Amino acid sequence: MAADDKAPRHYFIYYRVRDDVDVDDAHATVRSMQVELEKACGVAGRLFIRAHEDATWMEVYEGVTEPERFEHALREGVVQHALEDIVQPGAARHMECFVECV
Repeated sequence: MAADDKAPRHYFIYYRVRDDVDVDDAHATVRSMQVELEKACGVAGRLFIRAHEDATWMEVYEGVTEPERFEHALREGVVQHALEDIVQPGAARHMECFVECV
């Protein structure tokens, strides 16, 4: 089964948050970036934490119909909001992209 290149894409971005980060500040930073992404691309993001292990976070962006535009805005948002500063040293933000099976 091959993925349809025109199908909406769903992005899952996960990472470990630094041990010394203020969780409320980090949460507000991610949410602020997500609000700006929604304004720029029309894609509302959601933020999750791993059950029983709250240092792993996941951002979810569903139904992306303009992936190049979205990915560009996401890269800019990560830099503008210094999201790499909340990631655990030695770790990274991992992005996965999926399309629905039809």
